[in-house]
Amino acid sequence: MPDKRPANPGTLASILRPRSIAVIGASTRSDSLGGTIFKNLLAFGFNGPVYPVNNRASHVHSCRAYKSVSDIVDGVEMAIISVPQPHVKGVIEECASIGVKGVVVITAGFKETGPAGGALEAEITELVHANGMRMVGPNCMGVISTHPDIRMDGSFAPISPPPGTVAVGSQSGALGVVMLEYAKDLNIGISDFVSMGNKADVSGDDLLHWWGDDPRTKVILLYLESFGDPKTFTENAMRVNRTKPIVTVKSGRSRRGLQAASSHTGSLAGTDVGVQALAKKTGMIRVDTVDELFDMAAFLAHQPAPRGNKVGILTNAGGPGILATDACEAWGLEVPDLEPEIRERLNRVLPNEASVRNPVDMIASAGPEQFEQATRILLDSNRIDALLVIAVRPPVRVETGDIGKSIVRGAEGADKPVLACFMGAKGVTESLSSMQAGNIPSYPFPESAIRVLSRAARYGDWLARPEGKIRAFEHFDLNTIREVIEGAAGRAKGAEGAWLTGPEVARVLTAAGIRIPEARFAATHDEAVAVARAIGFPVVLKASADGVEHKTDVGGVRLDIRTEEEAGAAFDGIAQSLAKHGLSDSMRGVLVQSLVDDGVEAIVGVNRDEAYGHLVMFGLGGTHVELLRDVRFRSLPLTDVEARELVRAIRSYPMLTGYRGAPVADVAALEELLSRISQLATEFPLIAEMDLNPVKVLASGKGCVAVDARILLRRDD
Repeated sequence: MPDKRPANPGTLASILRPRSIAVIGASTRSDSLGGTIFKNLLAFGFNGPVYPVNNRASHVHSCRAYKSVSDIVDGVEMAIISVPQPHVKGVIEECASIGVKGVVVITAGFKETGPAGGALEAEITELVHANGMRMVGPNCMGVISTHPDIRMDGSFAPISPPPGTVAVGSQSGALGVVMLEYAKDLNIGISDFVSMGNKADVSGDDLLHWWGDDPRTKVILLYLESFGDPKTFTENAMRVNRTKPIVTVKSGRSRRGLQAASSHTGSLAGTDVGVQALAKKTGMIRVDTVDELFDMAAFLAHQPAPRGNKVGILTNAGGPGILATDACEAWGLEVPDLEPEIRERLNRVLPNEASVRNPVDMIASAGPEQFEQATRILLDSNRIDALLVIAVRPPVRVETGDIGKSIVRGAEGADKPVLACFMGAKGVTESLSSMQAGNIPSYPFPESAIRVLSRAARYGDWLARPEGKIRAFEHFDLNTIREVIEGAAGRAKGAEGAWLTGPEVARVLTAAGIRIPEARFAATHDEAVAVARAIGFPVVLKASADGVEHKTDVGGVRLDIRTEEEAGAAFDGIAQSLAKHGLSDSMRGVLVQSLVDDGVEAIVGVNRDEAYGHLVMFGLGGTHVELLRDVRFRSLPLTDVEARELVRAIRSYPMLTGYRGAPVADVAALEELLSRISQLATEFPLIAEMDLNPVKVLASGKGCVAVDARILLRRDD
């Protein structure tokens, strides 16, 4: 049966804005999921008819019950299904027959239980698609919308959230409950909540599309175990994140699946780099815990992203100010000196004992008036982009909520973000209430506030940077590359795939406009001498042997060969070294290559991540790259802006800028190389791994040369 999944996620209206709902499996038992969901819909005040379906009861919660959904003559737009697993498919068929547009399948026992459950899940998903329906779940806890025209709590969660502007999507039902509890405790208003469950149909991609167009949603929070289709998710996230910040907790930091990754790039791409690269490209704010997720939500719901990374700190105690300063340094923020005129204004309103440097310590006697005035003055500084106000134990005879109110007054009209930190139990509750009323987020410790501010500043940087363009090159022979790739595709089946031969790699790179040294194959001692003489000394000899992935590990490389005698001896030495490793039968000969002995050694690589698509890697280090691990990854395709950022992201970037009198390297040529590699991997997804190692980055204006290269193809079929 063809997949008829709706192309427009706007059809989520049947899930999140339904005009009528049937709860199939609405039980009279108070401890049942179906009964709880029906009760929650009534209690939350759903603005439309709710029909309980129960083939054994005449009424559920004083409402007439129906034997089956087809008995409901007035029509049903959305059905929430909580019946035993064997009956789910039949219920969906019945829903389809009467024109139900959306289903939320609470029932578990599908893909999460093994192959048999997975097969049944595939059947119901195909059924949903074939009938133009949308489905949340299965194995989920339901959906919530606080839209005033809907007011739907179609979940079995024990807590209904306050209405607001923060949308929440969770792939875990249990964590979904925790997220709703956090929202209520922190008074963070929710626009929609979706428990995605197994994501058989509706996924994070669909929710991003929907919430990106929803005028009530201002911030999007996601707990995800997988991103679905990386291309679709990336496109949606980049579009939505420009106007609505996306904050995500992504579980599963370690993954199985660098199956036999034998390239440098593959082995370095092994833990969490796919998620990091996707977040970097899309501007998503990635956090580590649900606690941090709501720390960010409290900030983003009401405060603007800072325009820079400079922080002003105001406190009534020296110790917390020092903690905040240390946290700023650890999280990449600056605590700058204040302008003389700002310090002079602070001196006029604070006691002589106060310190008006940054951090500003008003000392313990500071009262509400000093907090208000100092807050207002610091926000006038042109040297800070955000302000953190720290209060420790309000002074005696000060009303507990007054400090909070004074900070709110001082921040009125500010175009910079303001955060607060109230330390100590006394007066904290009242102060927090004042902060919430004034839309200023407050945190229990300075480190938490600084962590939030650092992530918000990175988001602000992403918003401010140019979007960039994907470069198109005149010298890029797609036909030749396609001929090589398609010619080798037949041997690339299976998990191991197939490495291109040396001549095939040379054809691909040359066709892609990537400079490589002159090189020729030699099968014998005498051929190696003749080829070296023809190329011109100095040369390099590299083993050409089946199954040898890292030539240096088996003595398969000889450098700086300057005479015919040395060339012959190098060939013999490589043969002897391979023999010691039991590889004599694998040796086919050597590759004789002109020597490139100038420039800074770099590595450029590609790894096709099973969950996140193609990633490109850049770093310095040559053969020592796995030891130094000074590499960065980005998702493809790369824009010119991303290529520039990637080169400058490594710690050892100064090595390319003339470190200790060395020539300045041709960074522009390196950026072009990254863009060409991006186009190559994007155009030819069969490329599973690729290493250009080392790449010699020559002096400015002289380009760069891929001295050694390897390309692995892998077919998924």
